Amino acid sequence: MTPHRPWLAYLCLGASMSLVGSYVGLSKWLVAVLPIFLLAWLRFGIAAVAMVGWVRRRADEPRLDGHQRRLLFVESFLGNFLFSICMLYGIKLSTALAAGVIMAALPGVVALLSRWWLKERLTPRVLAGIACAVAGIALVSLLRPATSATGTETAAQTAASHQVLLGNLLLIGAVFCEASYVVIGKKLSAGLSAKRISAIVNLWGLALVTPLGLWQALSFDFAVVAPPTWALLVFYALAASMATVWLWMTGLRHVPAAQAGVFTVLLPVTAAAVGVTLLGEQIAAPQLAAFGLALMGVVLATWPGKAAEHP
Repeated sequence: MTPHRPWLAYLCLGASMSLVGSYVGLSKWLVAVLPIFLLAWLRFGIAAVAMVGWVRRRADEPRLDGHQRRLLFVESFLGNFLFSICMLYGIKLSTALAAGVIMAALPGVVALLSRWWLKERLTPRVLAGIACAVAGIALVSLLRPATSATGTETAAQTAASHQVLLGNLLLIGAVFCEASYVVIGKKLSAGLSAKRISAIVNLWGLALVTPLGLWQALSFDFAVVAPPTWALLVFYALAASMATVWLWMTGLRHVPAAQAGVFTVLLPVTAAAVGVTLLGEQIAAPQLAAFGLALMGVVLATWPGKAAEHP
């Protein structure tokens, strides 16, 4: 008999990663207007107001123990605070398309962290998938701007190459932060409601970034922010801190972490699609090859093996 499949949980996981991919791409517009720490501070602040009713413990929910409190802090520090900083600075220095390729390494990194923390065995196919993802990242990171008409690289182009490389390294850091978020989230979702996890990790993120956000807010001219940018900021805040976390934690309660990792493929696909269709980024043959390698790594690392046959 075919076992019951939690399709609603799958839908939640897929919607969560699609939202993450969309705001990773669209944040390219936001970082062009707002300083990074101010942007992160506004994001957490807007979401904190929207989720004020989610912090309270339900009557049937146990009190937080010391282990859960530590996990919630680490979840927020890595998955909210550091991820936001690495992703926003990375996307500012690089491109949404490059972010899509690099984020395609997520399932492989999740597998590595699962091996290290959860002691799960890595199969040869998973290792091959990780190798493909790394190759894709290396290819997109080594792409250099076109040289001048004389065939030599100008000082400006050299600086641009270094800037893009730094951006890609920050995006790789964001991948490890997001993978840690996936693994830690599985432990948290077993004992806490998705709403409460979302609210608490957002409050920790707000507390961590407030000093830096206030520092940048004091010297920033808010009059230069146009109404469409404010609307995009509200979408970014509600999607990044509220909707995606709630959707992910809701789905994760009913799906194993390794299986949930499959759905992270929607993050790079959506981010790259936003970069090409909305931001006007051009995709060249080397980038297509890099993206193909990264996606091949995703398929190898996450495709389910054949079920054992029964006589």
